[in-house]
Amino acid sequence: MPHTMRRSLAAATAVLLAATALTACGSSDSGDGAGAGPVSLTYWSWAPGMDKVVALWNAEHPDIKVTVQKQASGEDLVTKVITAVKAHQAPDLVQAEYQALPTLVSNDALADIAEEVQGVKDKFAPGIWQQATFGGEAVYALPQDTGPLMFFYRQDLFKQYGLSVPTTWDEFAATARDLKKKAPAKSLTTFSANDPGLFAGLSQQAGAKWWTFEGDTWKIGFDDAATKKVTDFWGGLVAEGAIGNQPMYTPAWNKALNTGEQIAWVSAVWAPGVLTTAAPDTLGKWAMAPLPQWTEGAAATGSWGGSTTAVTTDSKHKAAAAKFATWLNTDPKALAALVKEGGIYPAATAAQTSGALAKAPAFFPNQPDFYTRAAEIAKTTAPAAWGPNVNVAYTAFKDQFGKAAKAKSGFDAALSAVQSTTVADLKKQGFEVAK
Repeated sequence: MPHTMRRSLAAATAVLLAATALTACGSSDSGDGAGAGPVSLTYWSWAPGMDKVVALWNAEHPDIKVTVQKQASGEDLVTKVITAVKAHQAPDLVQAEYQALPTLVSNDALADIAEEVQGVKDKFAPGIWQQATFGGEAVYALPQDTGPLMFFYRQDLFKQYGLSVPTTWDEFAATARDLKKKAPAKSLTTFSANDPGLFAGLSQQAGAKWWTFEGDTWKIGFDDAATKKVTDFWGGLVAEGAIGNQPMYTPAWNKALNTGEQIAWVSAVWAPGVLTTAAPDTLGKWAMAPLPQWTEGAAATGSWGGSTTAVTTDSKHKAAAAKFATWLNTDPKALAALVKEGGIYPAATAAQTSGALAKAPAFFPNQPDFYTRAAEIAKTTAPAAWGPNVNVAYTAFKDQFGKAAKAKSGFDAALSAVQSTTVADLKKQGFEVAK
């Protein structure tokens, strides 16, 4: 396993556990070999219908039985996994969000499965694969689903007000101002300060690197030029009143979408499902386009959400667990079941336009090539840089950006506060942090 991502202790720099240490944690492959009898694996997952997907595996692989144990998602699961690993009672596999991987790796919870998953890399977009790997050659998980960002807009209202679909962020700002002049009661969109995942995706598209690791030291870059470009842009639009400042996923926001008070939404590929319940009266009136670009002619997007399948350091059957993880995220039959039963957007590129995704979402009957276009956008996902305290940074974001959005005061001070809070927390945990 490579040098990066392991936690710095008080009296030592970040070092990797050697193979013998991993064996002591119970992650050897004992029981994987022929003649050892059936292998039993436990998989912690929150995805809907995962038991039905796993049933397909069990029917075809009597030598490796997988049992799904439904779990909560987010920070609750991360905490539970870390606690279980320390007690040597962790499952063999876990579903983990991309941004949670560094936290789990730094707590020695995930095994490097690079040797067990050779030849899988090319099945995923480079920007997606990168989020499951650290230090170049180490692989700590296989991508399962992803949420590439896109631009969703009301076709009918864009036509009514003579608006063109923006291809750059400058055009996006001009469109927001133009709409305000023509229809003061309407807004192109809103900046939702309670959604750090969206902000992370927008910053990712701009080239932000919030957490990077060199040698034994973390470098925190919330105040880097790319992120400042994003905050200046959105903070400026909020301050001048060109867009709204209300949070998403509230009754008021739903009403704004349903009545046409808000006529566009920067969201992810899963947006049709949200619109189906938030704005039911607008069926067939929306369309999707690529995310506006910072440079004309460029092609990059960020991602909002997504998860992976990882093997824990507690597993005594690492090879068998990696074999199941590979099947789950690359086999056409498994991917078709994940889409059907779990409603995911698969990270594997071959599955993004087949099966249930061969035709457009029911809410977008006017855009039959929806998933074909989405797959092309997904290929342009930019690399992301996650660290071991994403939860702290996200909490600081919601607090600081929420206050700034409400006050329409710009986001410079809020961004600085997120930077200092994240750095202070890393130091408190015992990590080396660059000045």
